[in-house]
Amino acid sequence: MSRRNPTGKGKQTGEDMPSDTHAISSSLSGIAVSPRTSKHAHRSSMEDDTVDEVELSLLGEEERREAAHGLDIEEQHVQPHSLSTEDKKAMVLLCVLYLIQGVPLGLALGSVPFILRENLSYSQLGTFALSGYPYSLKLLWSPIVDSVFIPSIGRRKSWIIPMQLIIGTLMLYISLNVQVLMDNASHHVGQLTFLFTSLVFFSATQDIAVDGWALTLLSPESLSYASTCQTIGLNTGFFASFTVFLAFNSEAFATKWGVPHLSLSGYLKFWCVMSYAVSLWLLFAKKERKEALSDVDLSISAVYKQIWAICKLRHVQLLILMHLFAKIGFAANEAATSLKMVEKGFLREDLAIAVLIDFPFQITGGWLAAKWSRGDHPLRPWLIAFWPRLGFALMATLIVYWFPRPPITMGFFIFLIIHTVFSSFASTVQFVGISAFHTRISDPLIGGTYMTLLNTFTNMGGTWPKWFVLKGVDLFSEATCKVKSGSTPLLTKGMSETDHSHQMLILLIVSECVSDAGKEACKAAGGECHIEKDGYYVVSGICMVFGAAFLVFYIIPTARRLQALPTSAWRVKMS
Repeated sequence: MSRRNPTGKGKQTGEDMPSDTHAISSSLSGIAVSPRTSKHAHRSSMEDDTVDEVELSLLGEEERREAAHGLDIEEQHVQPHSLSTEDKKAMVLLCVLYLIQGVPLGLALGSVPFILRENLSYSQLGTFALSGYPYSLKLLWSPIVDSVFIPSIGRRKSWIIPMQLIIGTLMLYISLNVQVLMDNASHHVGQLTFLFTSLVFFSATQDIAVDGWALTLLSPESLSYASTCQTIGLNTGFFASFTVFLAFNSEAFATKWGVPHLSLSGYLKFWCVMSYAVSLWLLFAKKERKEALSDVDLSISAVYKQIWAICKLRHVQLLILMHLFAKIGFAANEAATSLKMVEKGFLREDLAIAVLIDFPFQITGGWLAAKWSRGDHPLRPWLIAFWPRLGFALMATLIVYWFPRPPITMGFFIFLIIHTVFSSFASTVQFVGISAFHTRISDPLIGGTYMTLLNTFTNMGGTWPKWFVLKGVDLFSEATCKVKSGSTPLLTKGMSETDHSHQMLILLIVSECVSDAGKEACKAAGGECHIEKDGYYVVSGICMVFGAAFLVFYIIPTARRLQALPTSAWRVKMS
């Protein structure tokens, strides 16, 4: 096993480097940006001098000299081109690899929480939400993936193949035990969380290798399409495991449309077989050409030092801070709104259909966002899309508040679909925009690790608030249990005087109806929980107010300065 990183993301050699070009976007669309260049050819020299003077004010003295030196590099305008056959094949392969990653994410972050919602509290769902954290922490082990490999198998295949085999094996294990775990989910929260955390962990590890391979699998001019492949693959896998699965998992949906009922066990077994099949194809049919050896030390320790050096750059720190808090404004909407709608009577299969209809619009939105992210202001679409996302988050909160009693009318269902389409379109624009920016500034020398570094904080910004949001919903909620004694309903919110000792005992047990113990006690007493104050609205309000303030006073001014920096300002020299 080699521990030297013969790298070069950017030094395209061999079969993995098609001669033609295309680009890398991070979500669904192709982004025609050159990730290696230091400035744009179409700027006038006077504009360059003015902008670069502002840009360098963000840097330290030594960094300023290095960046200024980078500004002297002339850049040739990249002419439009058509995709070569090799690039097209590479894109198909990347889409398949990202698809396999999206399946576990769709289960862990989408369908499984919906299935568990009937038996778990929001606090327990918050515990299960921890299963998504490995995808946001993969930076911690990405240097190992970039540096350790078996030369005879290939630098990227050394990780992709075993990870997919492990993912398939885990899916097989869960499929054989899922019935026992789901039937009594409240007593198996820890085990379910561990299993799906492991599944996401191995998917995240595969993602590191695939990200690195994308930078050499595609030709330099075509790198922007890597994020297109990522978006199409991940979103397809995610929606297949979330919306499509939820619909076919519903007995009502299967009966209504005359389609077979799809169990979670059967779905997991199918993807187990697919993971094995793709792994065997990679092992025996896909040859990975060796990458050119680099004169730079790219051992594990060297890459970790490189990450630390990058994180010490002031503008990188500003970017990290921006990513960590940028998504708080719509955190409550993404974590709890759908669960609340289902709680109020919106059928899971109807929700799945709404999101499924939305999927083609997301693909279209990705391509459009890719075009908007070109030029001197790649973060402009990302910034503009903040306002509609906050607006749609507010609208979603009002939808939950005024949600009609089921069954819902067709008009209201169409309104929900329209809201979903526009909301996800804004989300897609942001995803593609920030991914285009990351691709543009990433150092190809440690491609997989650098992309992972930037994406880690983006993902973490959307992941870490979820636990607090779901915990906060229970924390700020007030609910009581109404127990019927004969024909007279007894409100059992606190200690109450009663002449019957057994009723007094019931009042002591079901003094609240928010915690798991309180809900179980209320149910055991033959009562029903009635929410007096829903913490969802409190948490949602806090998130949106913070999000709007943070956007105006920090994100907008900071993003405008960061996108003006030359590419060389984002690099550090390796010994």
